[in-house]
Amino acid sequence: MNGIAAPIVAAEPCEAPDFLGNRRRVSVVMVVYMTGEALDESVDCALRDPLVDELVIVDNGSTLRESQALRRLADHDRRVVLMEGHGNVGFARGANLGARRALGDILIFLNPDAFLQPGCVAELVREIEDRPVPCIVGGRVLNADRTEQRGARRGDITLTSALLSLSGLARKVPGWGRFEVHWEGEALPDQPQPAPTISGACFCMRREDFDAVAGFDEQYFLHVEDVDLCWRVRQLGGVVLFHPKAEVIHLGHTSQTSPLRVEFHKGVGLARYFRKRADTVSATLLAWLVSPVIVCTAVARPVLWRLTGRAL
Repeated sequence: MNGIAAPIVAAEPCEAPDFLGNRRRVSVVMVVYMTGEALDESVDCALRDPLVDELVIVDNGSTLRESQALRRLADHDRRVVLMEGHGNVGFARGANLGARRALGDILIFLNPDAFLQPGCVAELVREIEDRPVPCIVGGRVLNADRTEQRGARRGDITLTSALLSLSGLARKVPGWGRFEVHWEGEALPDQPQPAPTISGACFCMRREDFDAVAGFDEQYFLHVEDVDLCWRVRQLGGVVLFHPKAEVIHLGHTSQTSPLRVEFHKGVGLARYFRKRADTVSATLLAWLVSPVIVCTAVARPVLWRLTGRAL
């Protein structure tokens, strides 16, 4: 494929680190849907990494140009496995399809508009090995200007923490800081650090751990499936880690899909997640009552942005 000119995100080839000489096989799983130009660079960065043994591309729907380019790539590079013809089955189901097809013992899930930086895969693989419990290791997700992206590391997302964080009360009211969801403003740790929730743009799991939690919950169509996965790993007594040295640049908002549709699915997913986490009758009732509000708020975000230039 022909990569786009993007010197701030392009990764240079690098040699495999010596400490990973006896490593397990690594498969990158990428779910694609109407991604646009960023797809070229994302695929190129993944294939330039010496530790990527396999790239499984699950094509939920692409333009004719993208589809043809992906087929040519799969025909000429034995590391590339292309899955197509199943239609737009959503991210969660697509990612599960890719994981089942992948041959690797270590799975890295990567967004098609995310660019692996040199050493990212090595850091993820080194950290995930020899963990005694189910584990997710998330990369440090950066904007194009290399500032840390919102959502790269987050607190425990509950109905209470989401409401207090969104309203700003978690930051303003003394003693409520524990409810703040977004952690990107905190000091960057020197080493991998537990975080209740990491970004689904780039993260790593061992196959046995992914199978132990039965993969992604396919009832999520788009968005929030990564939040749900982190929660279920922790429910099993596992650990979710944010890795400050495993860097990936994520553009975001490159899809040609309608923003209203994307936000609608995000709202539906978030509402479902809160209902799923409710553990009492009263909590379940509350989660159902606020579900329409969550969906309407999500849909209002792109509308407000278009009208005022500001989002909720």
